Amino acid sequence: MQISDNVKDSYSSQYNDDSVSWRNTGAKYKARNIVALSRHIKFKNVLEVGAGEGSILNWLSQWDFCQDLNCVEISESGIGLIKSKQIKHLNDVLLFDGYQIPYPDNHFDLVICSHVLEHVEHERILLREIKRVSKYQIFEVPIDFSFYVDKKVKHFLSYGHINIYTPALLRFLLMSENFQIKKDICHLYDDEVIKPLFKNNPSGFYLTKIKHFVLRLFPYLMGIKPNAYAVLTEKTEKDLSIF
Repeated sequence: MQISDNVKDSYSSQYNDDSVSWRNTGAKYKARNIVALSRHIKFKNVLEVGAGEGSILNWLSQWDFCQDLNCVEISESGIGLIKSKQIKHLNDVLLFDGYQIPYPDNHFDLVICSHVLEHVEHERILLREIKRVSKYQIFEVPIDFSFYVDKKVKHFLSYGHINIYTPALLRFLLMSENFQIKKDICHLYDDEVIKPLFKNNPSGFYLTKIKHFVLRLFPYLMGIKPNAYAVLTEKTEKDLSIF
């Protein structure tokens, strides 16, 4: 299985210095979710699949999350920026094909896959590789779902989002591949993450703040439409089985 050439080309030069500051801010909260989900577990080694430009790993290294961090990434520009950061606890930094993870079975205590699955053409193939090489997994995805998401195809494709999730749909996907759900977080983006997105539309920012207030008032709604959803899973030895 290979990434389509047009998709590979789109990501190969995606990362540049102009985007680093905002990505680093967002990565801080993604890293916090990782720590919160797994604070009761010690990992001897960790792999991030789809590490982007390395901001999540940089935060985790600063916080001494694990002494043996590693990553695989499909983007050559991303790899270059990761290496330029000289992240203290980061060892392997590998370019990969998007599906085949170049490590043996059960090699890692934890695999992190944060804001990646929404970009993946064949997500179950990648999930099975992640499961193969790891004991625990942490996944985070943006929750782009709405009842009219089909009216926003061009918008989400412009972000590279080709898969749309709710928390329940992600859990279904993971459980059908026999990942065991251990703990989860429904996450709302902090002001410092969302405000730059509305620098030319202040009213849009305040409308988002109102939406967040309503979601916090009604936990049921939060479970359907947070900004992002993060989940800790554990490997089982079962494969997908139907009928």
